[in-house]
Amino acid sequence: MEQKRSNKQKKPRRLWLKISLAVIFVLVLGVGTYAYSIYHNAKETVNEKMHKTVTSIDPVVGKKKMNEQKPLNILLLGVDKRPGDSGRSDALMVLSLDPKQNKMQLISIPRDTRTEIVGKGTVDKINHAYAFGGTDMSIATVENLLDVELDYYVEMNMDGLTEMVDAVGGITVNNKLDWYDEGYYKKGYHYSQGEISLNGPKTMGYVRMRHLDPNGDFGRTKRQRQVIQAIVDKGASVASVTKIDNMIDVLGNNMETNLDFDDMKNLLLNYKDVRNNAVSYMMKGNGTKIGGIYYLQVPDEEIEKVHGMIAEIKS
Repeated sequence: MEQKRSNKQKKPRRLWLKISLAVIFVLVLGVGTYAYSIYHNAKETVNEKMHKTVTSIDPVVGKKKMNEQKPLNILLLGVDKRPGDSGRSDALMVLSLDPKQNKMQLISIPRDTRTEIVGKGTVDKINHAYAFGGTDMSIATVENLLDVELDYYVEMNMDGLTEMVDAVGGITVNNKLDWYDEGYYKKGYHYSQGEISLNGPKTMGYVRMRHLDPNGDFGRTKRQRQVIQAIVDKGASVASVTKIDNMIDVLGNNMETNLDFDDMKNLLLNYKDVRNNAVSYMMKGNGTKIGGIYYLQVPDEEIEKVHGMIAEIKS
């Protein structure tokens, strides 16, 4: 009798153990399948939808630098494309990454900067390079202005910012001004001074405004850098893991880059700590009108300074 009771007591325990192991197995299998699905979706989206080579950048050079974990320069283009218009680069930034010093540097080039448009043979606003010759002409013009070598480029449709902010679940920024948006979206949003939360459409109003800002385009460019940093920080957080698929889809519909999937994996593995030491800077100049058109004249000393900043991180 005692032996029979003992066997009866063991059976429920073994049953619960088997059930527990089965549940754990199903969970692990589910997570593994989800992870593979994300990986496959990301690889397919990057290589088939986002990846675009350009003639102005030799991909072999960039890959060699990345494999050797050397500093990289990446041109970030925020492009404003509208129906019937070839588009203009609304934001130009040179992102320098140094994995040895774990340092990231983001330098903004004001869109009204007056410079030679390489391949066009004219002097004009730097953001017109994109309208004249697309990504290739923008790359060549920035390289010529700053006397630097660009290794990669990332082009983002500015309207895609709306979808990306919503995909990561919104962002938080520290707003320096108090104003009501009556401009681009005409939604009447109130941007109170201090820490504010932004959804997609409200973010667009935040980065578009400049006429109510005493610093004009300089203030707007600073807000653009804020938003980019906020998206990067939110996208890298654990809380956004379940939103990865949405983020990938948004990027696939709004971004072009000569980075392929293997390049992105390499950046994620070997350059991931650079954002812990981030420095931002905006080129300075003097506003002037030539022929009734407003330009920003950047002195040679300022150009040399920015060149030195990029050269230093590359050394």
